Amino acid sequence: MIRHRTATLILALSGLMLSACASGSPARPETGEQVVRERLAAADDAPYSAALRAVTQSGPTRLQLMVGRINLNTPLTGRTTEQTEQYAEDVVITQQKVYRRASGTPGVWQEFPASAAKGGIPVDRLPQYVHLMLGHSASIHQGSEPVRVSARLTPKDIESVDKAVGRNLGPATTIDAEAWIDEKGRVVRVRQEMHFASNPDIQGTLTLTDFKSAISVSTPDAR
Repeated sequence: MIRHRTATLILALSGLMLSACASGSPARPETGEQVVRERLAAADDAPYSAALRAVTQSGPTRLQLMVGRINLNTPLTGRTTEQTEQYAEDVVITQQKVYRRASGTPGVWQEFPASAAKGGIPVDRLPQYVHLMLGHSASIHQGSEPVRVSARLTPKDIESVDKAVGRNLGPATTIDAEAWIDEKGRVVRVRQEMHFASNPDIQGTLTLTDFKSAISVSTPDAR
């Protein structure tokens, strides 16, 4: 009986020692994917606005420049200016319509469906876009801030996040996508290299800065 109790005591002490060793052992380092997912999950989901700069180019030739301020974590709204070699337009994006007119003129605003605000990057669904990249063998580039995620996608892949954007990218064969996620879980930059079967590549870069409270956007006056 004494031997049995002694053996039981030894086993109990051994268990305590093993438990203590386990609790004191260093935690496994998080993978890059875990870091990105945790940042996205912890991001504030309240509506906010950001200064936007979007550049589309082919090689060294700039095709379009868009600057302005948009609302995020909410239906896409905002005010921007778009410029190409052919035109410069002021743009007002509301939940129902997109309004455009030549920059600096008092002319009548032209109305378009809200989907006309969609380009080649799902601006109002950036967290979902990053999750899509993570599901397509994304590479995570750590070591500097913000963390960069990159993956190769197709227009069909992107349709699962935003149908309008995916269809806009329809002529492309593949898209090499990159996104930068800051410590607060905000997507602060996106870059896309769009490849085509018989046309030169097109690069699109979206940069978001100067984060503030959401802005009020209403239908512009007729003139």
